[in-house]
Amino acid sequence: MEMRQLRHFMAVVNEGSFTAAARAELIVQSALSTSVRNLERELGADLFDRTGRRVVLTEAGRALLPQARALLAGAEAAREAVAAVAGLAVGRVSIGTIQTLTCVDLPAELAGFHRDFPGIQVSVRDATVAELTEGLRAGELDLAYLAPDARDLPEGLHAHATWQEELVLITAPGHPLAEAGRTLIRDLADEPFVDFRAGTGLETAVRRLAAHCGLDRRITCDVTQIGLLVDLVRAGIGVAFVPRAIGERAGLPCVRIRQPEPGRTVVLAGRGPQPRNPAAAALVRHLTDAAPAAAGRRGGRRPAAR
Repeated sequence: MEMRQLRHFMAVVNEGSFTAAARAELIVQSALSTSVRNLERELGADLFDRTGRRVVLTEAGRALLPQARALLAGAEAAREAVAAVAGLAVGRVSIGTIQTLTCVDLPAELAGFHRDFPGIQVSVRDATVAELTEGLRAGELDLAYLAPDARDLPEGLHAHATWQEELVLITAPGHPLAEAGRTLIRDLADEPFVDFRAGTGLETAVRRLAAHCGLDRRITCDVTQIGLLVDLVRAGIGVAFVPRAIGERAGLPCVRIRQPEPGRTVVLAGRGPQPRNPAAAALVRHLTDAAPAAAGRRGGRRPAAR
């Protein structure tokens, strides 16, 4: 049993399919499938049920999961020790992000990090807040951008920086609310809404805002991709709350909400004040030292270091 096989096994678990896992591991799907099949032959049991549209762990696969995590964590610790000695000439760092991240230009920041540390491989995963939190706790992620439901992070996690983002209401061009430019929450009772999938930082913030203001939204459509949400709003199916930067990039009317002004908190989180992985520590320094403007109130806010 090879570490490479275990890594491929975990990639399928995390990504939900062999196709997505192959993309994440930067290999062709046939090679990844062969690697997992070889692992199954060595263990004498099928690890995945492949009969449905999405691969599902078998009982044998569920039994292997914690052992695979422990073995890979040990191997990663060994690599981290070598990377520290090598002065970050090599290494690997995993970062998660909510899909609607706007307070940081993550591609640009990672490009700058790559220029400084070309030998470090960066793995990026987008998922729900709950999935990212579990990834941090399990050691599968070094860092993650979260929009937590509660004021404080779950026990064991540390906030390296925080941002405040303004939420606005986007509408189709020509919508009556677009002409006004601003509205009150109570005036949206008759509006149809397009909503983001449950469990995301955006959906949680919007649901909390609606409950606080007594707004019983009429959801006409819910989606899993922010691009589709924007397209549906543009087509006139409904209105939606999004971070201002998303609406502005889409070229849609951004209606400002008054009383209260809605927003959400975004946190760059890790498992402790100082990551044990040297590559992750270097990435934290890069992301917090860069101090990009947040997509918050006008003029933006620099992240608050913790």
